[in-house]
Amino acid sequence: MIPKLPLDRINWVSSIFLIVTFFTAVIGTPIYVYHFGIDFFQVALFVFYFIATGMSITLGYHRLFAHKAFKAGKTVKLTTLLFGASAFEDSALDWASDHREHHKHVDHEEDDPYSISRGFFWAHMGWIFFKLYPRPLANVADLKKDPLVMWQHKHHQRIGFAVGLVLPTLIGFLYGGWISALGAFLIAGVTRLVCVQHCTFFINSLCHTIGSRPYDSGTSARDSWVMAIPTFGEGYHNYHHSFQHDYRNGVKPWQWDPTKWAIWTLSKLGLVTELRRVPEEKIVLAELREMKMRAEAQIATGGSSKIACPTREKSYATLVELSEQLTDSYLELEKAVSEQIKISGEKLHHWRRVAAEVGDQISHMRTLQPALA
Repeated sequence: MIPKLPLDRINWVSSIFLIVTFFTAVIGTPIYVYHFGIDFFQVALFVFYFIATGMSITLGYHRLFAHKAFKAGKTVKLTTLLFGASAFEDSALDWASDHREHHKHVDHEEDDPYSISRGFFWAHMGWIFFKLYPRPLANVADLKKDPLVMWQHKHHQRIGFAVGLVLPTLIGFLYGGWISALGAFLIAGVTRLVCVQHCTFFINSLCHTIGSRPYDSGTSARDSWVMAIPTFGEGYHNYHHSFQHDYRNGVKPWQWDPTKWAIWTLSKLGLVTELRRVPEEKIVLAELREMKMRAEAQIATGGSSKIACPTREKSYATLVELSEQLTDSYLELEKAVSEQIKISGEKLHHWRRVAAEVGDQISHMRTLQPALA
């Protein structure tokens, strides 16, 4: 017996748009390239639109509007609202509302709009098929006071169509006639928007499935340097869920986060202000807390083994010793943070080194477990 589908709950406009654009990109674009080839102009236009629309989502929709990680003037707001609409990920108002609900109820199956607990595909894009309008938008009262945000909310579909599809097609026509216009429409228009959308979707799905959790293992959000590359730094998702109002996602100097660098550059140009960042002491405290929990769990597991093995016993003793140092460091730093005592960079570096040694020892002990089982 075929189950009855909830047809009344399907958003047919969004569903058809997602399906048609996807298959146009994966079928239509290769056919065009096969017949007409691809030149530097088409590649450059795709790259420009991918960066402009992708960064408008990360810098504008996400860090500016959803999290208010910094303040921006009209130039930055208008630019990100225009190109953000061209990603066809809804208005900034709707996007921010969904994202705030996600952070408030992360991993709760009913309240998190794109909860990973409902499955990978649901978190990736399935939820959009059932996203019906009008919606309450009760958690974005601050954004409703912004006339630019409200203007974009009212006209985002027309803006997206004009800036994201018509404009690159027109540029292509001016460059090389109708064939070039068709290529620009398919490559910089449709294929680019599909790529940007799925990069965003992968943060909701893949970055809640695969990766590390150095700051908080109590959430499904994970850090993925791989996903940070195409999403301009959004892949460091465990950090983001631990410190959502920080304008940085890739907090370490070596982590790929072009959005962070762009915001910092804009601040030096006077275009954005009041950049919010978490004090280093709180970040280290979160790292120590997480490593302390892992060490305690590993000690409990290792101590329960009844198999006599000199290597295991030595590793166990080393881990216990390091764990005691880690606990002392954690308690000292916790007290300093609560009392707002300034901590030297050298001290923070020392505590991080202790945590790294504990992590290495945990990994070493885990490699022994299968051999001893």
